[in-house]
Amino acid sequence: MTDVIKQERIHIRIDTNAKAKLEKAAQFVHKTLSDFVLSHALKSADTVIAEHEKLLLTQNDWEVFLNALDNPPQPNNDLKKALHLHQDNVI
Repeated sequence: MTDVIKQERIHIRIDTNAKAKLEKAAQFVHKTLSDFVLSHALKSADTVIAEHEKLLLTQNDWEVFLNALDNPPQPNNDLKKALHLHQDNVI
């Protein structure tokens, strides 16, 4: 496994009780405070990303989706606008 060089930094301000709680939890799992916070933040980030990137379809919706892939419609003005909106906001 290759070592990753950590070059980025984030700063957060928390109250004394929150810091003490995080330090206590980190000690229980034998991690530094930074490693504990980072590992749990990344797990949470993975969950949030998965919730927003996963799409569950019914059987009927799946068949409609596959049919649209096999037989795509000709782009109309609304579809072209949607593509430009997507490119402006996502890409």
